[in-house]
Amino acid sequence: MAESQHSSSENTPPTDSQEETSMESKLEFSEDEETLIIRMYNLVGERWSLIAGRIPGRTAEEIEKYWNTRYSTSE
Repeated sequence: MAESQHSSSENTPPTDSQEETSMESKLEFSEDEETLIIRMYNLVGERWSLIAGRIPGRTAEEIEKYWNTRYSTSE
């Protein structure tokens, strides 16, 4: 009977903190990428897909999330 019982942690979805941690690890950008994002943002604003098109392997969502976590002024 013990085989049919599973711990509740196996079936629970990841918590928000786990998702944020995995997202933050993906949001490690090189200095060149960061510089390019800043320059492109100054040129085109929040057109994340346009900025992502200049950085191979990055999505618009990653860049937007990176920008909002790094440079957000919502204090």
